[in-house]
Amino acid sequence: MRSGERADDLLRMHRLTRTGGTAELLRWLAGRAEGWAGLVGPDGTVLHAAARTAGAMVPDVAGLVAEGASALTERGVQAYSVDTGAYTALLFPLGGSSPGVGDLGAPVLAVVTPRPVAAGLATLLADVVLPLSLCLQAETLERKRRRVDLAESRGREAVLHLLMTGQLSIAQQVAGALRPRLPDPVRVCVVECSGGGRDEVARVCADADGGRSWIVRCPVYARHLILVMPAEAETPEPGAVPPDETVAARVGDCVVGVSEPVPLADTATGYRQAFHALAAARELPTRHARFGVSPDSALVVGPAGHRWADELLNPLLTHVPRRAQDPGSQELLATAASWLAFSSHATEHLKVHRNTLAARLRLIGELLGLDLHRLADQAALDLALRVRSTPAPACTPEPAQSGSPASGTSEAAGGLDAILVRPAVRDWADQQLAPVLGAEETLRTWVRCEGRIGPAAAELGISVPGARKRLTRLETVLQRSLLRPPSARYDLWLALRSRDLTAAA
Repeated sequence: MRSGERADDLLRMHRLTRTGGTAELLRWLAGRAEGWAGLVGPDGTVLHAAARTAGAMVPDVAGLVAEGASALTERGVQAYSVDTGAYTALLFPLGGSSPGVGDLGAPVLAVVTPRPVAAGLATLLADVVLPLSLCLQAETLERKRRRVDLAESRGREAVLHLLMTGQLSIAQQVAGALRPRLPDPVRVCVVECSGGGRDEVARVCADADGGRSWIVRCPVYARHLILVMPAEAETPEPGAVPPDETVAARVGDCVVGVSEPVPLADTATGYRQAFHALAAARELPTRHARFGVSPDSALVVGPAGHRWADELLNPLLTHVPRRAQDPGSQELLATAASWLAFSSHATEHLKVHRNTLAARLRLIGELLGLDLHRLADQAALDLALRVRSTPAPACTPEPAQSGSPASGTSEAAGGLDAILVRPAVRDWADQQLAPVLGAEETLRTWVRCEGRIGPAAAELGISVPGARKRLTRLETVLQRSLLRPPSARYDLWLALRSRDLTAAA
């Protein structure tokens, strides 16, 4: 082989190492050898292979390279060849602690070429051993790195799931092995990225707040990042820009929604708030919004509301499965909370099959006496779960309110009526609906139609796209998510029900 040709080959193999990896190097070698090229284990197992598409097929490649690899390993030599009637197999060990000395446990480069062997092929293979070995090591390290990243991502997702289901102590124990420590109190931030951009946005988020936030790739929405951030101090440093605003400014195609400060134990409420803020942020030029509708409905129901929630949930809390493999009360509570928050996407959040989810929901409905196909019962269950996870607020007990459930209201929602006529709840309802007072037709119709766009559009006498546009505008006005879960439809049902009961009194 002339020096110029060898130099060209060296440049080509190093270029392929950077751009194509092991697969492209082997494909190039197979073409140069006019036969077959691959990496085999010391026992002859083929790990990677490439064959020239044109020309005659090489007979019994596996047997040929297995024989050569076995002999190479037994003899501990630096190169080995096996001849048949029409082909020659050339083998070179990869790796080694010093130049020219192969590692007996490392893969072997094997090339099968027609006889006679082309001039310079043995030199070419000797030259390619080092770049091929380095390329293989880099790919092995990359696979290990991805496995580590996946394990860490799943660990963070598990911690978020524990926080969302109120299992604070377990979440803190699991989080102890990861960084950073879980802050308390927190703001929850949801960042919506362009497709495939979550990893880069996660790096921007970590850089923006010095790595203090707990960053999780959302298991439900492929374009979302969830940040559990330390709540800002009461008096931030002059000129300091909050990390969420920094991310919105630095990443041109992302949208950011942020919750109010909440205790770490109330991360689920913070997530709902951030998701609602995200819906409002999509329509803002800054692409950033903070949740501004408060307080949470669970904070205004008073002691009577806590008693109602305990009574409603008691069959679920005391449920004992008949078989060891059946879900217990905690698993059913987590399933209910996930389904109310994410609807059918709960299968991705809980990592269960849709049939498993449907079976659990049937059991929950039977235990609680609820029809989970009805928005009224969904709203009652959602409020009860939120009340249960919220410490009882100090408030003055009020006298019981008389009245009977309205027609078409289930027993669960009817038992809630006495809670919804409390003055604190009426004030909360007025605050929720204030932005749309006098223009409630679309909202009331959509809620009356169980939050379904098709029936609501038919009742309003408009097209489905027209109804969707109206609801999108309402999202901006209410600063709440309506069309995508977690949706505000439960709170809106409660607010409208409270106003209707007050008007009928």
